[in-house]
Amino acid sequence: MWSMHPRSGILGRLLTESEGVAPNALEQALGPMRRSGERVGDTLVRMGAVTRVGVARALATQLGIDFVEGPLDPEAEAVELVQAELARTRRIVPLRIAERTLTLAMADPLDVSALDDVQFQTGRRVEPVVTTPDAVGDALAVCYGTADPDPGDSLDELVHTLSMGDAKFVEPSHVARELAQATGRAPVVRLVDRLLRDAIDDGASDIHVEETGDDVRVRFRLDGRLHQAVDLPASSRRAVLSRIKVIAGMDISVRRRAQDGSLVFQHDRKSLTLRVSTLPVNGGEKAVVRILDPTSAPSDLGALGLSDPDLAQLRSLLRRGEGVVLAAGPTGSGKSTTLFAALSELDRETRNVVTLEDPVEYRLPGASQLRVDRRAGLGFADALRAVLRQDPDVVMVGEIRDRETAEIAMSAAVTGHLVLSSIHTTDAPGAITRLLHMGVPPFLVAGGLTGVVAQRLVRKCCARCRGRSCSECGDGLRGRTGVYQILSVSDEMRDEISAGASSARLRRLAADIGMRTLESDARRAVAAGLTTPHEVGRLLHAGTISGSPCRSCDATVPFGAAACPACGRTVGKRCSCGRKLERSWRFCPWCIRPIRA
Repeated sequence: MWSMHPRSGILGRLLTESEGVAPNALEQALGPMRRSGERVGDTLVRMGAVTRVGVARALATQLGIDFVEGPLDPEAEAVELVQAELARTRRIVPLRIAERTLTLAMADPLDVSALDDVQFQTGRRVEPVVTTPDAVGDALAVCYGTADPDPGDSLDELVHTLSMGDAKFVEPSHVARELAQATGRAPVVRLVDRLLRDAIDDGASDIHVEETGDDVRVRFRLDGRLHQAVDLPASSRRAVLSRIKVIAGMDISVRRRAQDGSLVFQHDRKSLTLRVSTLPVNGGEKAVVRILDPTSAPSDLGALGLSDPDLAQLRSLLRRGEGVVLAAGPTGSGKSTTLFAALSELDRETRNVVTLEDPVEYRLPGASQLRVDRRAGLGFADALRAVLRQDPDVVMVGEIRDRETAEIAMSAAVTGHLVLSSIHTTDAPGAITRLLHMGVPPFLVAGGLTGVVAQRLVRKCCARCRGRSCSECGDGLRGRTGVYQILSVSDEMRDEISAGASSARLRRLAADIGMRTLESDARRAVAAGLTTPHEVGRLLHAGTISGSPCRSCDATVPFGAAACPACGRTVGKRCSCGRKLERSWRFCPWCIRPIRA
């Protein structure tokens, strides 16, 4: 119901003067209003004498406040400020926040009790603006979700609705206003809402929406792999992509350059962060939605799937309270999860813990979390310098990408800080080589680096069917676990790093002090029943460097091995005590025996 000011004579005059309502239509509307109490605006809309937009515009003029036409574009920070139940009950949409005010979109700006409730809950002065009930309803569905989603609204049914004649809409090629109106229509709003909810319910990490000629393909990334979700009809392709851009605060008229946006999405009483990026591609445009649950940070390192020796070794590195500990691996290998699991085990009550992230993925109670924004001139290096002036005990840097950031991190570690970060390398010793290739002085790497955790993610056996395939998993695998390689930097390795040792030398030395390979940990996961041989086969043949080829049979000889595991040929020169010798040595440095020719 519209809630109109009881002095409907003023509103009626405004509708007549500015919206073209005929005087006789206004007289006809006043009769039902007097008999049933129906608002004059409701009556005129029902009679077809004026649109809802016209009524809202006239009401805004009457009250001297702004009118906002749908679809609404709320700021994520404003949405977080108002509780979902209050917004749904009062039919209000928070749009923007300032230092002490909150701009609130309302179909009924004269609902004083709603204004009081919002002001009491947020602690800010509320500035109302007028919009239509339809715009409020659509925005509530996007920002907070429906209170009781219709179980019959499946993806297939909504796609079918869009394919029906009355749900189609003309694709506007040059009029942005028409496209904006199309994105606010009910079938498109419900479809995009259902896509997001289905992806969250399925446990997807990303949603890919891509134009392929005349069609739109939607895929979910589940456990690291893309799965087809649905194909959308050609008639809806522009509106669906534009709807995603609208709710993420992006410009729907821009299709020939990349854009980024984000929104807060409410689902099952949880507030999720959705990061949206678009890219022009051959044949149209593509959008990728990254789904982040800020409350799902791992509680400890024990939940990651580390073996008992590796878990004890990693916790030992953290207990030192100083030095740099790196998580290494390619994109999507779970490095951020490992870092936050480590932070979760640290004492945040008596220690100052600061994180630098791009963006903030998990909420960590007790820690100061800073979002890095390179566009605003606040990169990792600048932010890290500023944080080091804030008396930190522990600093987490989302990623080491350049020499400057690496040098600052190593310098901070040398002066007694514990620094956690990530780096893109194939294995743990490769992280040392990567830092040196960045141009970080060897003495800083040797003095600052404490340890490296290299990792990959593999799919786990389904807990219900134990890998045999069932209705929940489909192929026997559901969820993911990690395989790891832990390198603890020893004094001997520090000397080699300072001397500029080669990557091969560092790998051999790491193997000699007990570092295992990713392949060996993958086999451990198979033996424990966590995953399958077929799944780890992808990792075992992914080209990770774990040895050198045998000169006799070309098999892989693990670094530090005395002989080839395939043909038995000895590798290199060894003393009778079993230690490996360098060619230039004349005595074994361990047993002091002379080396025979």
